[in-house]
Amino acid sequence: MARLGALRPPPCALLLLLLGAALGVCAFLGLGAGRGPLPGAPPGPRPAPAPARLHLLLMFTKAARGSALQARAQAALRSLLRRARLPPGQALHLHFVSEPRSRRIARGLLRPLLPGLPFRCQVIFHDVDVLTEQLFPVVEAMQKHFSAGSGAYYSDSIFFLSVAMHRIMPTEIERIIQLDLDLQYKTNIRELFEEFDHFLQGAVIGIAREMQPVYRHTFWQFRRENPQTKVGEPPPDGLPGFNSGVMLLDLEAMRQSQLYNQLLEPDVVRQLTEKYHFKGHLGDQDFFTMIGMEHPELFHVLNCTWNRQLCSWWREHGYSDVFDQYFRCEGQVRIYHGNCNTPIPED
Repeated sequence: MARLGALRPPPCALLLLLLGAALGVCAFLGLGAGRGPLPGAPPGPRPAPAPARLHLLLMFTKAARGSALQARAQAALRSLLRRARLPPGQALHLHFVSEPRSRRIARGLLRPLLPGLPFRCQVIFHDVDVLTEQLFPVVEAMQKHFSAGSGAYYSDSIFFLSVAMHRIMPTEIERIIQLDLDLQYKTNIRELFEEFDHFLQGAVIGIAREMQPVYRHTFWQFRRENPQTKVGEPPPDGLPGFNSGVMLLDLEAMRQSQLYNQLLEPDVVRQLTEKYHFKGHLGDQDFFTMIGMEHPELFHVLNCTWNRQLCSWWREHGYSDVFDQYFRCEGQVRIYHGNCNTPIPED
């Protein structure tokens, strides 16, 4: 256990844990009790377990390669922590997936942000190589369908962390939110955790729709063969696919879902990619999009204001006539997503 003792003025307690293969299970004992519907109860939103720890996970790797990632991460963390408010008895757990050099950079970014927070905060570092080793056997077969380049590269496995996180995180962690680092928060992150309470029975993941016609393009052959399909069509009636910048992972529901775990099997993945003529390059986002076409009941669709994507690349690349049908988002934005390096509006 490594500590930064100088960064622990009350009321914020900073705990830096370098988790190895065991992932520091002892650090997570005493989480909320299990839950479930009464026998024979009709489907509906699941009751909240009122967790004592709110878990957020951020991928922070290869940060030493340039200042752009560091600047985006600093802006994201600043807005996240500045707006976060938790009631007494709750603590925010920030999980970083990184290698040693990025871990040192992350500590430097956090150093000025943590003192004086009005709630308890713990920072946990997971070694990217350890997680990759654990993920590879689970996701190797799907990588060739959803990774850039050819073949299933070992290093690509980390881009599928959300797909199999329920199998490698300690069982005491029942819910976690995975977030990109090119985000800016306009509201209290605790409100996003409340979305878990709106999951219907059978749902395991909360995720927002993709706001560009990416999958209109990717599913072009399936759409040509099935002209009446909703696959790739814009909201509200179509299936535009998902964006993985903000993901609510109900790990306990993922562990218990026979359907979801069947969809991880190599033969099932192969059958679905053949059915939809699917070849992607966006990792977990592609996998969730494809299985969402087949089993939308596995997903709780977040309002676009929780992942207001700003990238407009596809407007200028062949889809200007339909672009706004995907890009439109009404309501007060709660999280901006500056994907494809798009500037985020200032406060």
